[in-house]
Amino acid sequence: MKATHPVVAAVAAVAAVTAALSLAACGGGGAGRARPSGDAVIMASDLNPMPRDRVGDGGTLRWGVNEFPAQWNRHHVDGHLAVAATISDALLPRPFVSDDRARMSVNRAYLIDARVTATTPKQVVTYKLNPLARWSDGKPVTWADYRAQWQALDGGDPAFHIASSTGYQDIEQVARGRDDYEVVVTFARPFGDWQALFGPLLPASANATPEAFDTAWLNRIPVTAGPFKVESLDQTAKTVTLVRDDSWWGDRAKLDRIVFRAAEQDSLIGMFGNGELDLADIGPSAPDHARAAATPGAEVRQAAAPDFRHFTLNGSRGPLRDIRVRQAVQLGLDREAIARSDLRGLDWPSTPLNSHFFMNTQQGYRDNAGELGVHDPARAGRLLDEAGWRLDGSVRRKDGHPLELRFVVPSGVQLSKSEGELAQSMLARIGMKLTIQAVPSDDFFAKYVIPGNFDIAPFAYIGTPFPVSSNYGVYAHASDGKTWNANFGRTGSAAIDAAMARAARSLDPLRARAEANTADRLIWKQVNVLPLYQRPQLVAARQNLANAGARGFQMLRYQDMGFSR
Repeated sequence: MKATHPVVAAVAAVAAVTAALSLAACGGGGAGRARPSGDAVIMASDLNPMPRDRVGDGGTLRWGVNEFPAQWNRHHVDGHLAVAATISDALLPRPFVSDDRARMSVNRAYLIDARVTATTPKQVVTYKLNPLARWSDGKPVTWADYRAQWQALDGGDPAFHIASSTGYQDIEQVARGRDDYEVVVTFARPFGDWQALFGPLLPASANATPEAFDTAWLNRIPVTAGPFKVESLDQTAKTVTLVRDDSWWGDRAKLDRIVFRAAEQDSLIGMFGNGELDLADIGPSAPDHARAAATPGAEVRQAAAPDFRHFTLNGSRGPLRDIRVRQAVQLGLDREAIARSDLRGLDWPSTPLNSHFFMNTQQGYRDNAGELGVHDPARAGRLLDEAGWRLDGSVRRKDGHPLELRFVVPSGVQLSKSEGELAQSMLARIGMKLTIQAVPSDDFFAKYVIPGNFDIAPFAYIGTPFPVSSNYGVYAHASDGKTWNANFGRTGSAAIDAAMARAARSLDPLRARAEANTADRLIWKQVNVLPLYQRPQLVAARQNLANAGARGFQMLRYQDMGFSR
């Protein structure tokens, strides 16, 4: 969600945050190190790229992650997590892959070709599948898997607890082509981001019934189709062990196994420093950066993340049901001060992000925050007065009740705790009492964010190359007032939905960007997600680890990961 969490991804950007910073992607594939200092170049990806013939055969990659998912169906609302994506991307088909500049291309392991074959009277996309592709149960990957995924994710049956129906709801039919390895997808309405669909692809069995969708991948990954397969999921040790799948039809994986180990963020840094891990995302933390960089034989790989840090405000409960209170919170928070605090010591720009869809220097970016994007405590106070919350000493009250909100954070994440303390101080100045509640990291999303058991929650949305369609589920309004899917702020409007739909359906990039900005202006007024800043992607890695690290937009090739010879 991911957040770092929901991979309910938010933005697509291959950009640094200010014009003064140059984007190394212009020079190609992320070669070289990203070690910002002063006017340093910020890389689009920093993976220590290395040809396969220079990567040794064998070995175990020990990879630290900050949560242990229970739901492994990535399209289930509970499984839409960044950690689940990191692990399952080694196991499941993706028809398309992205380079570090967000350029999409066919993934030859699963597709021979895919293209728009008609635009009138309806949009038609034809996929030609790689007939060598097989699921680990021996069944071929066929058109039937694509049809089953569409039927589960089109939003027609609320018994399927999906994260998002974006794109799938626009499909009229998924049909068999000339044979089982040709898929013909006909759209009822145009959908510009069609390459975003069917990734990851799950076998038809996972999507056959609502029960299978909910439970078949709960605490297990029963079927795979990638360069690795699952050896074990150990809920006690909080480890997921993958081993090379010798049935894989593509390039043989260099590593023998990958062991993902889940722990609190603070523990991961210690484990990396002690030599227990080879790779770990350290987040935008200067102390963690320093600890990791000081580890013998290690380095910190840094790139411009397509992700943004934000606060989500839950508009479905308590005082935040009133839009004026949500707007007052937004005006009462000094986003630039929070960004400076978060990024101190990292030599990363603290420019506030004023779009929910695009990065600051990305094509299509517009500052849509307007007067609601500035720090204005005086106006915040006036809005609270209008809403009936009057100062009574240091805290505002209404009908005898204090204006008190809960700021829920995952335990062990110092960054979140510091953000809470800053927000607590800022909101106290306008008469709000903010209580910081630390909860176990594994429970943060499952028991708090997803069910709406919070008032404000800080995390990061993970970007994709599809800024419009990947955002739809985050901001879409629940027409029945209950089914919010990945909209954790639980606010929206028909107007926002309509603008996002127009953007997603446009095959004209200029029009799509214009409609996305229309939606963005409306979202700023709703105060659902409050963007803070574009995140740097910082990954601690062993110096001899190749083809892994800070990836930006680039899809990792797990079969190429390994240790240099």
